Order: sequence, then C-alpha cells, then structure tokens
Amino acid sequence: MKTLTSKFRIVFVATFPPTQCGIATYTNDLITSVHRSFGENVECVVCNITDQQKTTPEAPYVLNPEIREDYSRVALEINEDPFVELVHIQHEFGLFRGNYGNYLLDFLEVLQKPVAFTFHSVIPHPGPELKQLVKTLGRRASVIFVMTGQSARILEEDYGIAGTTIQYVPHGTHIVEYALPEEIRKKHRLENRIILSTFGLLGPGKSIETALRALPGIVKYHPSVLYLIIGKTHPNNIKNHTDGYRDYLENMVEDLKLYRHVLFIDCYLAIGELLEYLKATDIYLFTSRDPNQAVSGTFSYAMSCACPIVATSIPHTREVLTPDAGILINIENSEQLSEAVNLLLADHPKRVSMGISGFLKTRESSWENVAVKHVNTYNRYIHNHGKISFDYPEVKLDHLKKMTTSTGIIQFSKMNKPDLSSGYTLDDNARALIAFCSHFRLYGNKDNLRYIRTYLDFVERCQQPCGTFVNYIDENNREHIKNSYVNLEDSNARAVWALGCVISHKEYLPEAIVNKASTCLIKCTRWIKNIMAPRAIGFTIKGLFLYHSASGDDGVVPVIEKLAKNLVSGYDLVAVKDWKWFEEYMTYANSILPEAMLYTYLVTGDFAYKRTAVETLDFLLSKMFANGEFKVISNKGWLVKDAVPHPYGEQPIDVSCTIQTLDIFYRTFGIARYEDMMSRAFDWFLGKNHLSQTMYNPATGGCYDGLEKDGVNVNQGAESTICYLMARLTMENNRRVKEPKLIPVTTKTGTLKRVPLIADRRRDLIARDK
Repeated sequence: MKTLTSKFRIVFVATFPPTQCGIATYTNDLITSVHRSFGENVECVVCNITDQQKTTPEAPYVLNPEIREDYSRVALEINEDPFVELVHIQHEFGLFRGNYGNYLLDFLEVLQKPVAFTFHSVIPHPGPELKQLVKTLGRRASVIFVMTGQSARILEEDYGIAGTTIQYVPHGTHIVEYALPEEIRKKHRLENRIILSTFGLLGPGKSIETALRALPGIVKYHPSVLYLIIGKTHPNNIKNHTDGYRDYLENMVEDLKLYRHVLFIDCYLAIGELLEYLKATDIYLFTSRDPNQAVSGTFSYAMSCACPIVATSIPHTREVLTPDAGILINIENSEQLSEAVNLLLADHPKRVSMGISGFLKTRESSWENVAVKHVNTYNRYIHNHGKISFDYPEVKLDHLKKMTTSTGIIQFSKMNKPDLSSGYTLDDNARALIAFCSHFRLYGNKDNLRYIRTYLDFVERCQQPCGTFVNYIDENNREHIKNSYVNLEDSNARAVWALGCVISHKEYLPEAIVNKASTCLIKCTRWIKNIMAPRAIGFTIKGLFLYHSASGDDGVVPVIEKLAKNLVSGYDLVAVKDWKWFEEYMTYANSILPEAMLYTYLVTGDFAYKRTAVETLDFLLSKMFANGEFKVISNKGWLVKDAVPHPYGEQPIDVSCTIQTLDIFYRTFGIARYEDMMSRAFDWFLGKNHLSQTMYNPATGGCYDGLEKDGVNVNQGAESTICYLMARLTMENNRRVKEPKLIPVTTKTGTLKRVPLIADRRRDLIARDK
C-alpha cells in the first residue's frame, strides 16, 4: 500500500527518466506540464516500466515488463490506493512483453480504475492477431489519445474503434522566445557557420547516413556548413558494449572527408540546452526511414523552435509539414535532401518565412495547451474528488519590461519582438502605470519605481496646456498625425484613471510621484465634466473614485454624479425588460459602465445608482456566462440588441475589465458568485476557452493579442499583456485577502458608514429601492 496523499492521483504507466527514450521524455514533459498548470489539486505519479525495482516519490510503482505476474501485482497495488482516479498508459508495442505486448491484458483484467491510453504507434493494415489485441485495448479504454489525424483514421477504419473513444491531441512542444538563428549562433560563437542539425537517440531507423551522403553536395556550395548530430545512441542499439551504428556513421564521415563539417554531440542534453541548439539551426534534417512512423517528437520540437525543415515523408510529416514550413523528400533519397537544403540555403528570406510558419503552427501544441486538453478529458472520468482546476502562473514582468524604452511602453509586438515602429500610446502607458502600481503594492519590488516614473512621465508628456491629452506618439517621440482625427475621449479618460490610481497608492509610492500625478489630475478638472462617451465616463469616474478614496476631496463628488447622470440618461432611454443596458449595443470594456455606477453609489450613497449597477452587471454577465461557460463579446460587429451575436473574436481587454469589475462588486457585497465568476473568467487566459489554448505565454510573460475562430493571434502587444497582468494581480490580491473588506460608503447626510457583508444583498437592495 502506497503512502496516501490529500490530492487525487493519476498514474502514468510508462518508461520514465533516468531511462533515456522518447516515451520517457514525453511522459516526463506531460506530467511536468500538468503539474505546472494544475498541480495544486492533482498529483501525477508513474508506474515505471523497468527491470530496476527501485521506487521513487515520482514513480511509486514499478512494473518489470519481463515478469508476467508483475502485471496483475501492480494492478492490485494501484487498486488499493483510493486516491487514484485514473490510469494513463503510454502505449508502444515494444514496451510490453508477449505477442504484440499482450501481457498488458493481464494488467487490465485486474485493474479497477478508468483507463486512458496514448498510442505512440498505430500500425495500418493489421493482421488478425494485432487487430484483435488493439480492439481489446479499445474496449477497455475510456479514451485513446492519438497525436495525428492519420492515427485516428487508422484506428477507426482499420481497427473498428469508435471515434467517440478517440481524442486527438498533438505531440507537445516547448514554448520558446522567437529568435533568428543568427542571433543565437552569435551567443555561442558560431556566427561564421551555417548550422544543420538532427537530434534524438541514434539508431538505424533515423537513417543519419542519408544526410551524410547528401552533405558533400551541400558543402560544395556552402563550405561553412556544420552538421550537428545531437544525441546518445539508443541503448537497444548497443550490443556487447559496442556502438556499431555510431561507428558506422563516424567511418562514413571519415571516408567522405566531412570531419570539418560534422560534429557528434554524444550526450542526452537537458531540454534548455537542446532548445538552444535548435534555435541556432538554419535547417533541421529529419531522415526517418520508417514509412509507418506515426509521430516524431524530435520533428515537433524542431518546428516549435522555428527551424525550416527538410524531412522524409512519413504520416506525421505529411500531415504537418506544409510547403510554407519545409520540404518533404522521399525516404533515403540523399540527392533530394541535398537539392532541398541548397535551395533553402540560397534563400534566406524563405528560410525565415518557413521558420516563422512552423513556429506559429506549433503554438497550439505547446505543452501548456496539451496539458489543458488532457485535463479537460480526464475531468470526464474523475468522480470522487472533484474536478481538476487551474493553478495561477507566476507573476512575470519580463515582456513588459522588454517592451519599455526610456520614452514609455511600445504599442505593438511582432510575436515577442517589440515593434518600435508602432510607436507609443497614452492608452498603453496609462494601463502600464496602473498595473505597475498594483504590482508594487503587492510585491514591493523597488525596481518597479523606475517603470512607474517612466509611464507617469509619458502621461505628463502627452498632457496639453489645456489639460487634455494626445494619445499617439511616434517612435521618435513626436506627436502623431492620428491625434488630429481620432476620438481621444477614451484615452484621456484612461489617463484620469491612471492618475487616480497613482494617488490612491500614496501610502506606498514616493511623494514626488504622487505629487506629479496630482498636478496632472488637477489640470484635468477643466474638461472632465464635459465627457460624453460612455466608456470614457466610466474610466473617468473610476479615476475620480480612486482619487477621492485617497484624498477625501469631496469636490469631485458633484463631477462624478454629473457624469453618472449622463450614463443613467442613456440607460433610461434604451433599457427595456430584455435589454437592461446603457446603449443598443455592447462593444469593448463593457463592464466599466456598471462599475462606474457602483463607484457613484459608494461616494453618494444613492441607492438608485446601486440598483442600476447591479441590474446592468447582471445583464452583462448573462451575455458572457451563458450556460455556465465564459465567453467574451466578439469584436466582430460586437453585440447588437436583437441581433445574433458573432461567436468568435475575443480580446484580453474584455476579460480583464470583467475580472476587475467582478472584484469590486465582490468586495462591496460579498456575493460568492461574483468571486466564482472572476475565477472562471481568469481561466480564459489559462485555456478555458473554445480552443482550449492558453493565452498567456509563460516563456515571455506576454499575453497573446486575440482568440479567433481557429487560432490565436500570437503577437504579444502592450494592451493584451498589460490587461493580462492587471487581471492576474486582481486574482492575486483576491487570493491574499481571503475575506472581502468592508467598503466605506458616504450617505446622503454626509456620514461615513461601512457596508455590512451579507451572503447575498441583491434582493434586499432592490426591495429597499422599491
């Protein structure tokens, strides 16, 4: 009986490090990704397939594949642990003994837990014995994961396994920061070489000799070529301490006089070092000679590192390697390989384009996304200990700092590369100022003050003598022509919000910073009472509320009320029974409107504002949480009254605004469903969306710009990344303060009272107003 844990368990039956093989690596990567995203309430452990009987905390079960009795013994042992909810078998025929590995059936006959399989090999056109075995495994499986569409089709058509049992999830890949190979080579002093590479455990199946035979024809035209052959020899290919295949390759290098152009890296590299080699690669060579190889992790990793690829044609490469990402050749055809490599080496722009195409294609297959897809499936079969829920990522400022110059934060990014030509905006720098103030309050990192000063200086730089602001500043710190013809009310209002936020942090920030923000805000009083755009009104009220909460200056209360009455006028004009909103459409950042109503209530004590705040927020939430699922209002035509909403086109700004609004409503009223909705909305960033793809990039700290019908916009601009950070900091603050704080409310008589926290004040609130 194994030591029990308070978390429930998933047991992976697989090879596992220190065993060096593809399935061990795959299992380790999958477990690591599940733990990274969900580890607070699920524990993944291993039943290690090995003849070494030593157990470890990570691998508390051991199955010796050679001993038939071990299969039933280990199954009984797993049955005894009540915390084991699911067993996930990484299946490869050679891992288990018996005909086609049929000893595994003994394990399945005894096991009383739900079973998932990942089929790493799917053999087409099976004989009767193989077909019967796979069908038996299929009948026992709750789900079978496959890594290509071709594998799914073979299971259905050749084995008769129901499609409802099969789940396609691509082979996982590691998220890396995009970089051109020459940038990485310079770091490693290889700038004078052209790098070709291959990696993985060596064996005849990799057909490295195909590449070596092609190399003289490549070196003839490109004498600086260096071919890296990365990886140890597969243990199964070493007989009597003799590495025959490597000796064969080294002799071939000698015979072909390629010793200046080939480097064997005879070791099992740590993943970080391996990814660096791949990022430095000009062209990756994939030369497998197995026509039925279902999937290749090495090929997937190379694509994810933006390598242009020349690959032999196997099911995986034919399915994934489109002409915009690489070139397919026939198996063992060295002449075709040489021609393809020479073609690409002569065309640098084409190589860059291919690398980017492969890089983008593999965003869906990041280990983070693979973990989400697996966990979504696991949750269907977990019944005794609740569902697996997301953990929150570490708060990371790397990308925003990379986006920031001495002028301010740059507007756009091409993938993870700041695009200086896009210039700067008041919008983004105001948001960044708010986010870094919140981060400084939570973490006290003094380095933040440098960025806070930069963003505040940018806000001050945009302010005009009349007190209003320009929004667009070009890369040379000059005011852009767009300021003359684009409506600037929303950006001006965001500046007010940011200035109010700085002042509200006066207990934490240096006095000089707070004084500068106060000076800028005072200049705004000349124009803010005349704002008309609804969202601009909302952002302005939020900024004035924050200012009032810190200063106690009642002079802003009439301004807040005047602005709020403009919103109420729109609400009274438009609202009907089935459309309780301020306009006849919903666009972006909608939640700021009910949030502004709540702030107005909090400074005036007028229950009419409270009623409007709750009614409109509830209506908005009904549009965003239909059937219990969170869905952002589409930016493709928005949501128009009485019209069919567009289902796709979601942006981080709307998720972030919704979370911030739910937070203030929760902290005011203590209604638990607001907190629950905050969590469900934040999960959108982590992969709880219609594509089951993460919107946050843990490698950079950036956030992707948008979620579309079939994919993610992988640019990581300032707006999306700051909005993610604001949402993440809101969740962090909420987690630190387990109980919502009492909110001070000024009554009509001017007395200050505390709003009591009740489980649900909504019905009482509406009853009073009647």
